[in-house]
Amino acid sequence: MEKGPVRALEEKPRSARCSNGFPERDPARPGPSRPAEKPPRPEAKSAQPADGWKGERPRSEEDNELNLPNLAAAYSSILSSLGENPQRQGLLKTPWRAATAMQFFTKGYQETISEMGYCSVTQAGLRIRILGSGDPPALPYQSTGITDVLNDAIFDEDHDEMVIVKDIDMFSMCEHHLVPFVGKVHIGYLPNKQVLGLSKLARIVEIYSRRLQVQERLTKQIAVAITEALRPAGVGVVVEATHMCMVMRGVQKMNSKTVTSTMLGVFREDPKTREEFLTLIRS
Repeated sequence: MEKGPVRALEEKPRSARCSNGFPERDPARPGPSRPAEKPPRPEAKSAQPADGWKGERPRSEEDNELNLPNLAAAYSSILSSLGENPQRQGLLKTPWRAATAMQFFTKGYQETISEMGYCSVTQAGLRIRILGSGDPPALPYQSTGITDVLNDAIFDEDHDEMVIVKDIDMFSMCEHHLVPFVGKVHIGYLPNKQVLGLSKLARIVEIYSRRLQVQERLTKQIAVAITEALRPAGVGVVVEATHMCMVMRGVQKMNSKTVTSTMLGVFREDPKTREEFLTLIRS
């Protein structure tokens, strides 16, 4: 009589295990699945990476000198964590070399950038408002402030045809993996009684690319900076790049390229203007 209940108790866990391989009451499966879905919720913070294209992140030469020892020590710790001996001959100066190289790769943070105006991106294009020195900045407007970079290279010129500089070499650092992505930038704008020195377009590319970046943000930063400086009828920027995080690791696709674009003003509103720009940079 007592064996009946004993057998019943033995068979229940077995049948539960046969269905999914785990005991029915084992908390290991259902436990983590619920809490794990809540942490990804901070995707709402995607508005904050937008702060990265405001250009408000200065770094001075004095900062470089002060932070170099800490940066070199961090690289020495990385070497040790990789199983290397930082004291062997070939690696003795590597932490310092790597630290100074990283400071050079991100030298865009060192540019002296002063406020010039405040701009707001709308769906139709870019809306610009220049404020006087006494005016408080309006909250919806953000400054990229590239006055020092342009160095008085904006000229009054009665030219209203498209200006294009293409195949500008670009080197940047992926902020997700700290490996390079390299490529070319194509810039076009439709002047509004003012033109910009051609070398300054390449200079703007250099400033924003020499930072920890993502290609999408870099493309927008360049377009917004040019629009703020010149207030042209429109701006178009196309970036083509090869990302080492896709070539050297991960999927390891050697010939893959990433293409991003930002169109503002008439480049966004007028399909013919946009098509002319895209045709000219491909020719």
